Amino acid sequence: MAEEKLVEEENEKKKGPLGKLKDKILPDQEEQAAIISTFVRLGVLVWSGGILTLNYVAIPGIPQQKIDPTFIASVFTGVLASFGIQTASKKGDGTMKMNGNAPGTVTKKELETLIEKASQTAPAQTIRFEQAPLVIQPGNQPPKT
Repeated sequence: MAEEKLVEEENEKKKGPLGKLKDKILPDQEEQAAIISTFVRLGVLVWSGGILTLNYVAIPGIPQQKIDPTFIASVFTGVLASFGIQTASKKGDGTMKMNGNAPGTVTKKELETLIEKASQTAPAQTIRFEQAPLVIQPGNQPPKT
């Protein structure tokens, strides 16, 4: 017990003030990873939004670059989707409609109801597959006659 306390005190001494502050604010490693993940996604969102904006806006004194915005737009919509934001898409009739309103789509409430009903009627089963290591070795072959 006393040894553990000494080891803990030594670890505290090794940490700098920033490390101590980080541990007090976010002691859980999963929370730290979630926050870093959010900041990375926000950075990618700002970057892709900025590139898309610069593709359509002319800044005086800087020649406008014409690039194909397809990839940047897909990155932008992918990051928006990771935050749970749906983008609108232009339909053939020239109107803008949300993707979630298309016929045949399932709303979040309907999906939760389906999952709840399925969990009440069907038992859960976990299947695990294991395979032994595979060894390939040359074998003795009889001579061809």
